[in-house]
Amino acid sequence: MNILAIDIGVGTQDIMLYDTDNTIENSVKIVMPSPTKIIANRIRKHHNDILISGVTMGGGPVNKAVKNHLARGYNVMMTESSARTIRDDINRVKSMGIKIVPNSENHPELGNIELKDVDLNAIREALSQFDVTLDFDYIGVAVQDHGHMKGMGDRNFRFMKIKEKLDVARSPEEFAYHKEVPEYFSRMNGVLTTLKGYNTTIMDSKFASVCGATCDNYVKDLNSYIVMDIGNGHTLAASFENNKILGVFEHHTRSLDPEKIVQLLKKLENGTITHEEVHEDGGHGAWVTAPMNGVECVVATGPMRRILERTNLTVHYAAPAGDVMMTGPVGLIKAIKSNHTQ
Repeated sequence: MNILAIDIGVGTQDIMLYDTDNTIENSVKIVMPSPTKIIANRIRKHHNDILISGVTMGGGPVNKAVKNHLARGYNVMMTESSARTIRDDINRVKSMGIKIVPNSENHPELGNIELKDVDLNAIREALSQFDVTLDFDYIGVAVQDHGHMKGMGDRNFRFMKIKEKLDVARSPEEFAYHKEVPEYFSRMNGVLTTLKGYNTTIMDSKFASVCGATCDNYVKDLNSYIVMDIGNGHTLAASFENNKILGVFEHHTRSLDPEKIVQLLKKLENGTITHEEVHEDGGHGAWVTAPMNGVECVVATGPMRRILERTNLTVHYAAPAGDVMMTGPVGLIKAIKSNHTQ
């Protein structure tokens, strides 16, 4: 069985092509710039009005590039599905000066940009340069999607859905969606649209990394620990006992210093952390189901993980499949294999 796993962040897209008949360490691996950075660069190269089509994808650099294009005096037209990359609320997109047009709109005289998080043709072409054929039975994609509900802030909505998951699922691989995704996750559904016809698994990028960290050889022997994925933008921590998640919190990495991290982790361990305190501090939120019986160590992953070196915590730096950059793809692979064997 061949599995293609793609973890898409703000900075990079981390890609693994895994053949289950071989050791995972010998998988084909690529780390490339993220789709949102690539497309933002394409927008900046245009010096004329542009039409943006495609599906909802990760914003960040794309959003900034669109705003700068408007500020330079150019017109920007977007289809509704692509416009949700800017904001799920289309009226707010219109208020920025962006014109919403039908999917059938065609303007060959303008700069044309297509939005999508996954570009299989680009991956196929890159691999072909090394005589590798992009052949897979299952594909897993990890993206961060807050979800959207009218009248509720995306941070609160995100943790409402995490709480609902924790009420029925405790293993990180159970946070994956196979073939279908709730409609309130517009970015995830954009990925499904792009990959129509494939056996697709979608996972939130933070939970994919958490899931991958549990595959680290050292972590497999632990009983009580906390996984922290410390990303460029967001940090998520999940407490574990007996391979089950007890609680989580998520904050913006820029708002965390070593002292605050230690305080938050202690509250997560004790089961006293609240959604309100994290949310009111500018973070996403928290939810905990029970206190832990001690912590053997903090398992760290993510590009900003070295901040933990400035604490007195016992830390293990996870590298599943021998590569910290493959933590997300390994988590996706675990989720796919778990679903396949059910």
